[in-house]
Amino acid sequence: MTSIETKSVQTANMKERTIQPKVMPVYQTSAFSFSSLEELEGYYEGNGTYLYSRTANPNTDALGQTVAELENAPKGVAASSGMSAILAGILAVVQTGDHVLAAEDVYGGTFHLLKEELVRMGITVHFADFSSVSEIEQILIDYPEVKLVFSESITNPFLRVEDIEVLSQLKKHYGVSVMIDNTFATPYTITPFALGADLVVHSATKYLGGHSDVTAGVLTGTAELIDEAEKRIVNMGMNLSPFEAWLTIRGIKTLALRMQAQTANAHAIARFLEGKAKVWYPGKGAIVTFELPETMDVARFFSALGWIKIVPTLAGVETTVSYPYATSHRALSEEEKIKVGVTRQVIRLSAGIEGTEDILQQLTAAFE
Repeated sequence: MTSIETKSVQTANMKERTIQPKVMPVYQTSAFSFSSLEELEGYYEGNGTYLYSRTANPNTDALGQTVAELENAPKGVAASSGMSAILAGILAVVQTGDHVLAAEDVYGGTFHLLKEELVRMGITVHFADFSSVSEIEQILIDYPEVKLVFSESITNPFLRVEDIEVLSQLKKHYGVSVMIDNTFATPYTITPFALGADLVVHSATKYLGGHSDVTAGVLTGTAELIDEAEKRIVNMGMNLSPFEAWLTIRGIKTLALRMQAQTANAHAIARFLEGKAKVWYPGKGAIVTFELPETMDVARFFSALGWIKIVPTLAGVETTVSYPYATSHRALSEEEKIKVGVTRQVIRLSAGIEGTEDILQQLTAAFE
């Protein structure tokens, strides 16, 4: 009789796989098995798909493909976080000695990556006011080493809507690639690839996942550049776990429904704030940024928000607020914060899916 030690290890592996699940299962495995050495060799000859989950897994592949479909892009790849996906996208285009041109008003974490970490790799980064096409072009003229132009479809935290078509036209004249972070807008609002971008990146932690229970990133774009990015993700260990990919795909199924409700609430919140604070809201998306008057105590305001939580992130189904001065843009110097407008009175609100009147009641109490 087979021993209990062997039974406990091997019984589940011997069960016949005849089940047809309604949704994709989680392939929570570190590696995949082969029935023979010939089959193993076939993998390396291109006749197999999966070997080791760091290199590929059905769940992470499905996430990349799903977001590529949403973005109308040929191919996508998942990564361990939004920052991992950004780094992989950048390194798919540039190498030591090349230059990157980026919008000066990008997310603070991205700003830090570009300014501090890329320098260690011998990559030079220029920041510019992307609302000025002449400033962008002057840098491209002065520095022909620029290979990549980077911005956000809706910037963080002041919600400037990027003119992606204008940036994409630069490709023809200066031979650069264009990469857009579409986290705030999501494909529900904007599809940058269709507007000419070469790469589109998401912090899937935010709206794609949607429920504040996953950390993930996704990069989509041309097949050639995604192939290059995928190599960086594999070689640098930036791969996403199968379960995190499965959770993100589950979240994506309700993306459109959530964005409808959250955007409607953001519209109502922006209208409510008029006359009470300086408001930034572009009429699209679910983020509202506002600056309290100097006469108001920002700490007391935060404390009076009741069930509206203070968090350093965004995009969950709950309405939340964040404090860019001390979180997302904390690493910036005082001069850099002043330049991009991040003062001690600036608050970024992420609209959730609660009842509109309930959200406004909480804000009213805080202002009072």
